[in-house]
Amino acid sequence: MTVHHGNLAVHAAGLRRVFDDRPVLNGVGIDIAPGEFVALLGRSGSGKSTFLRVLAGLDADIEGTVRVAAERAVVFQDARLIPWKRVLANIVLGLEGAGAGDRARQVLAEVGLADHADAWPATLSGGEAQRVALARALARRPDLLLLDEPFGALDALTRVKMHTLLRNLCAKYRPAVLLVTHDVDEAILLADRILVLTDGMISLDVPVDIPSPRLRSDRAVVDLRARLLAELGVEERAG
Repeated sequence: MTVHHGNLAVHAAGLRRVFDDRPVLNGVGIDIAPGEFVALLGRSGSGKSTFLRVLAGLDADIEGTVRVAAERAVVFQDARLIPWKRVLANIVLGLEGAGAGDRARQVLAEVGLADHADAWPATLSGGEAQRVALARALARRPDLLLLDEPFGALDALTRVKMHTLLRNLCAKYRPAVLLVTHDVDEAILLADRILVLTDGMISLDVPVDIPSPRLRSDRAVVDLRARLLAELGVEERAG
């Protein structure tokens, strides 16, 4: 059962999702506070994206309790822009109110694409398309922003730029964020808290109390990375 909740951005308890008699989510329990940035790690097939889809209201075939903020927005790995609508029309789509166009233009400027309002999606680079997808999500002023490996298909340099952009926009708009990622370093860089999903259950829930900038060489980052990789069953070898 999924219902809306006015206090926490996310409250999940005893959440189960079964596919062909195989429990992909098996008793998941998570609370996410308003404005909190949470990263969810897990091996391939661990149920990360399934959990995100449940929170997004895209999968209702569940057991347990899920309560989420009323206003949600999702950014997927592919931008999912409508190819026959120009960039600004993609952002405005579904927005209500007299100021929808102005709001869309404002967010488009904030992602650095003010001059792309009339561009067709096919003319955008992968990074630009993801910026539009992020603008479309934030134009809705969501209380909960759900990110499903949104930078997974981007090159390394573009990913770094998108990380900085996401940090800045989240600092401004302050949504609660759930970032599903397979990238341990991305989770450490961005999140206030990191969860690891193992065999359909949360096996690790750790706060990231490391001041910014979080450098790969910092001892606290090195130690946290090692802990997360061990939880994921990955042995990190030197050099």
